[in-house]
Amino acid sequence: MLAYVIGVVLFALAICVSVALHEAGHMVTARMFGMRVRRYFVGFGPTVFSFRRGETEYGLKAIPLGGFCDIAGMTALDEVTPEEAPRAMWRFKAWKRTVVMSAGSITHFLLGFIVLFVMAATMGLPNVDMKPIAAQVSDCVQNATTVDQANNPVCKPGDPAPAKKAGILPGDQVLSVAGKPTPTWDDMVNQVQSLSGPVPVVVKRDGAERTFTVDIPKVTRPAVNGGTHSVGAVGIARATAIHYSVGGAFGGAASFTGDMFARTWDGLMAFPKRIPAVFNSIFGGERDPDTPVSVVGASRLGGEAVEAGLWQVFLLLLASLNFFIGVFNLLPLLPMDGGHIAIVWYERVRDWLRGLRGKPAGGPVDYTKLSAITMVLVVIGGGVTLLTVTADIVNPIRLQ
Repeated sequence: MLAYVIGVVLFALAICVSVALHEAGHMVTARMFGMRVRRYFVGFGPTVFSFRRGETEYGLKAIPLGGFCDIAGMTALDEVTPEEAPRAMWRFKAWKRTVVMSAGSITHFLLGFIVLFVMAATMGLPNVDMKPIAAQVSDCVQNATTVDQANNPVCKPGDPAPAKKAGILPGDQVLSVAGKPTPTWDDMVNQVQSLSGPVPVVVKRDGAERTFTVDIPKVTRPAVNGGTHSVGAVGIARATAIHYSVGGAFGGAASFTGDMFARTWDGLMAFPKRIPAVFNSIFGGERDPDTPVSVVGASRLGGEAVEAGLWQVFLLLLASLNFFIGVFNLLPLLPMDGGHIAIVWYERVRDWLRGLRGKPAGGPVDYTKLSAITMVLVVIGGGVTLLTVTADIVNPIRLQ
């Protein structure tokens, strides 16, 4: 129980730190361009303490759920003092404002990448694509009537050890068997099981391709529909995680980051249609593990991961949450940063088109005209948050 509580607290703390760094990204880039940053606070609610350094007030609020960075003149409608007016954010070029407003999301992306890099260089990254990478190379292969016997053979002198004898090592990725590409583990297994005798096997080791001749024997294995059948076997166990050297960890983390971006986008696109399932789960329905979770649910999963000693799962949850927040925040909807960025570039394109027609630049977008739409989105967002938090308390998703 203590490990679970520690995991929940650690995950919640990590989220608070990432949100604080999100706001720090806005602050650092705004100051870099010369904008006036009034305040940078971590948390909301009553002020616990604050101090002023230069022109910026820094502080901590009582409720450590988020934070804010107050930049003077984010829109032309914001009130600014005569001293602040020359450095109001809306006066700066569109690309500079875009950098400042996207800096929060970029910070989340960097945090997610750093987590994946650390994983790649230490515990490895999950083999989510089922690549045929050898975790272990067996000392022998034998006839077996159960899966357990096949996976844990009791070797005797003279038993064949095809992969080991050929020179295949743990960490090798099988690229082809007998000339047929094997992009996935299932592709490799199906190809091996259909063969017997000496065949060329191409593997990738340390970035280079090597070819080995593997003498594949036929052995007895349990059949899916009962009984047994005779298949080819080489004696390789699939790696559930891909391990990298420190040098290779960067490329591994970059590739995995791309995959996570794709999965995050797919998840966002499927988000609306999964909301009814979340609602049903509150009233006793089975909770679909693919339904959205709130910060509460993610923290609970983090606690379960720590309790079970699954630090890889804990870190993956943290990385995926940072990617989700980063992508979600860039959606072109107010009041998110992506909505402000969309308005900035609407003004830029509009003024460019007006210039082509010999007309002067138009005035800043009147945010008051968008307030109704903004409030609708805020209410919808608040409702979804309340719904997912309730579901995560009443009927949470669990690791097991």
